[in-house]
Amino acid sequence: MERAKTPRLVQAAAGLGLVTVLGGAKAGPDPFDAAHWRQVFARPDHAPMPDGNPTTPDKVALGAKLFDDPRLSGDGTVACSTCHQAELSFTDGVPRHGGLDGQPLDRRTPPLWNMAWGLSWFWDGRAASLEDQAAGPIENKREMAGDLAGAVRTLAADTETVRSFARAFPEDPAVTRSNLLKALAAFERTLVSPETRFDRWVKGDDEAIDSDEKAGLRLFVGKAGCVSCHTGWRFTDEAFHDVGLPGQDQGRGVVLGLKAADNAFKTPSLRERVWTAPYMHDGSLATFEDVVDHYAERVVERPTLSADLPRRIALSPKERAQLVAFLNTLSSEDPPRPASLPARTMVLGADVPAIAATTVGQKDRRFTPGAILLKVGQALKIVNDDTRTHNVRIDGPGLSVSSDAQNPGDAITIGFDQPGQFQAICGIHPDMRLAVTVEPMTKAAAQP
Repeated sequence: MERAKTPRLVQAAAGLGLVTVLGGAKAGPDPFDAAHWRQVFARPDHAPMPDGNPTTPDKVALGAKLFDDPRLSGDGTVACSTCHQAELSFTDGVPRHGGLDGQPLDRRTPPLWNMAWGLSWFWDGRAASLEDQAAGPIENKREMAGDLAGAVRTLAADTETVRSFARAFPEDPAVTRSNLLKALAAFERTLVSPETRFDRWVKGDDEAIDSDEKAGLRLFVGKAGCVSCHTGWRFTDEAFHDVGLPGQDQGRGVVLGLKAADNAFKTPSLRERVWTAPYMHDGSLATFEDVVDHYAERVVERPTLSADLPRRIALSPKERAQLVAFLNTLSSEDPPRPASLPARTMVLGADVPAIAATTVGQKDRRFTPGAILLKVGQALKIVNDDTRTHNVRIDGPGLSVSSDAQNPGDAITIGFDQPGQFQAICGIHPDMRLAVTVEPMTKAAAQP
C-alpha cells in the first residue's frame, strides 16, 4: 500500500506543536493557526490606482454612465452592463453569454469585483491594464461590435456628455478614446466587494462564522489545498493554472505561445461568488458543490496540470458540505450594489404622471406604510431605502408587473389606470407585502 504523503502545512504545524483533539483523542498535528490566517486574509484599507489615471468622483460618475451606455456598441443596443449585471456580481447568470452572431461566446462572463488589485485581465490575461481591458469587449465583433472612434464622435455630439468629460478631465477636456477608457477603468476600480461575515472573523469575531464554516476554512487551508491558488484577501494568486477541466480552449498558452501554459486560466477571486453561478471559465459547473466535486474526483489528467493542484482529494460528504459552507461566508447575504453606480428609476404599469406619486419605503425588509389608497391616474413610487436587493411584483385586475432587481437606492414608479385591490410583494423576500387600493377618479377630478 502506498504511504500517504504528509502535506507541507501539516509538517510545519507539527514543528509548532499544534494538535487538535477529536472525540477526546489526539488527532495529530493541526495545520490551522487562526492568527496566521487572519493576517493572510486581512483586507487592505484602500484600493490602488495608477499614476496615469487617478480616481476622481467626476471621472467615476462618467465611467458609471458609460458602463451603461449602449452607444458604445455597434448597433446601439448593447452596453457593458448587458453582460456585467450588478445584481449578479457583474456577471450574467448563464454559462456563456450569447454573442451577436447568435452563438455562445467562448468563455464565461467574469465578475468585476476588486479589479483594482489585478495584475492582468481576462481569463487568459491578455490585457495588461484595466484601460486595455475596457476596449476589448467594446471592439470585439461578437460581444459589442463597437467602433471606439465612431462612439467618440457620437458622444462628442451630445452636449451633456461633453460637459461630463470636461468635468472628469479638466486638464484634457475632450471626448477622446483615451479619456473614455480611463473613465470606464476608474469606475471599475471602485467596485470593491463589501465586508462579509468572514471578514468579521478575520477581525477577531470568533462567532461570525459557525462551526461547520470554521471546519470548511480548516479544510480550505489544509487538507483540500484550495489556498494554494486561492490566497490573499481576494482569494486569488493572480496566476494561471490548468485545473483539469475538459475542453479544447488553450487559454494562457495561446497568449504566451507556450505549450506548457496550455489549458491554463486565471485563478478567479472567490469574493461574492454566490451570486455568479455557473462557475469556471467555461461556465460548466452549476454550483459550489459541483466545483468541490470536480477538484475531489473529476480532474482530467494531462501533462499541463498545475503543480499547485492537489490530486484526488479524499473528502467525505460532510467535509464537502463544510467547504461549501465556508465558501458562502465570502459573499454578502444579499447581492451588493456599489455606491458608485447611479440609482435607477424603473417605470411599470400605466403611463401616468409621477409628479405627485405616493411614496413607500422598504427599509428593514418592510413596506412602509403597509397599505395605501390611490385614485385612478395616480402613481405609486416604491423606493429601496433598505440595504438589501428587492424585487417588486404586483398582481391585480388588469395589471401584472414584475420589476428587475431593485437595488438599494433604486426607485420603481407604478401607474394605475383602473380601480381595484392590488397587492405588491417582494419576489426575494415574500413576507414583504403592500396592500394597494385604487379608487375610481371622481367626476370633478376628471373635468379638464
